[in-house]
Amino acid sequence: MIYTCLKNTLILIATISFSCGNGKTSSTQDLLPPEKPFEISVGANQTEKYLPLLKNKKVAIVGNQTSVIFKNYSGKNASKKTSHSHLVDSLLSLGINITKVFSPEHGFRGEASAGEIVKDGVDIKTGLPLISLYGNNKKPSAKQLENVDILVFDIQDVGLRFYTYISTLHYVMEACAEQKIPILVLDRPNPNGHYVDGPILEMEHQSFVGMHPIPVVHGMSIGEYARMINGENWLKNGIQADLKIIKMINYQREKPYHLPIKPSPNLPNDKSINLYPSLCFFEGTNVSAGRGTNMQFQIFGSPYLDKEKYPFNFIPKPNEGAKHPKHEGKKCFGKNLQTTPRLSQINLEWLIEAYQNTKNPEEFFTPFFTKLAGTEALQKQIEEGKTAEWIHNSWKKELEKFKKMRKKYLLY
Repeated sequence: MIYTCLKNTLILIATISFSCGNGKTSSTQDLLPPEKPFEISVGANQTEKYLPLLKNKKVAIVGNQTSVIFKNYSGKNASKKTSHSHLVDSLLSLGINITKVFSPEHGFRGEASAGEIVKDGVDIKTGLPLISLYGNNKKPSAKQLENVDILVFDIQDVGLRFYTYISTLHYVMEACAEQKIPILVLDRPNPNGHYVDGPILEMEHQSFVGMHPIPVVHGMSIGEYARMINGENWLKNGIQADLKIIKMINYQREKPYHLPIKPSPNLPNDKSINLYPSLCFFEGTNVSAGRGTNMQFQIFGSPYLDKEKYPFNFIPKPNEGAKHPKHEGKKCFGKNLQTTPRLSQINLEWLIEAYQNTKNPEEFFTPFFTKLAGTEALQKQIEEGKTAEWIHNSWKKELEKFKKMRKKYLLY
């Protein structure tokens, strides 16, 4: 009976977020759209393809709260929220021998704030040892990979260079390659997979929020990205991971859809995920992107912006995703972007406008901005008064090179 449930597919229903006029956001995620729902079966749901690879093996899982197997709804039940079971719980119930779980930024249950140190421990529900891959220990050690025959990587990504799950993927692939342990990636949709945009990272600015020479928005699934890491010899000393991808069924990167589980505490809905590539640049400035509110990455504001020009305001306070948010307790003036149409490129207008209207332009940027941008050029271009169109045009040549290279690794 359990196995039957695991083989069912996930229905991902396109949604629209809209403003209610009271500062809150409503979502149609529980309503059927007029057209037939777009059906995707994620890699984790293809149990018949990977259970034989795990049988009689000592298995490690790299996962978090998004590592789930979905159960299908149809008919009258199609309007209900999608049900799911956690990958670890499901595999244990099927007799798979899981020896340990590795967790990325935000932890195994996805409850830690951005940048918060996640400690090793024990999963209360299963009793399995939990090993953090965030903080000082970003790469599994040889000792931590003892008693492991195969490693399964299953995390929902959002398709950005500075979203750290792909950095975790790099280190896990490298560690497995060094220990000659096969790695199995269960593929999932990229909610920003419909476009490629942003400056290419210059390797002198390499960090955990940018490890590879790619644009900010890469337009690939996590499985496709794993293939690129291998194919471009980005692992240390050019070693290759023994990599297998469990593909999705019916995935089309151009199609919008709703992610049933938020990928991290500060990306609570579809709108925040779509605006994240544009608003995350504010993390490297003195402007808040909404951390410490219930509208994370859907608004921006600062005490240093003119309240006459920016009548919308908010006060950041500690919450689930930010224990000490930027400008905590201070009134920030800015914009509410919750009704913005779905973006298909990075919007630089908000960033440029905020810089031009701040009270202290010399204090606007922080050193973290260059890490996020992956280049010093973007800050200089904004300071020199270049337009968003001019800056976008400056990316074109390198983006075309990346897209040509990227084609080799696409699975869909």
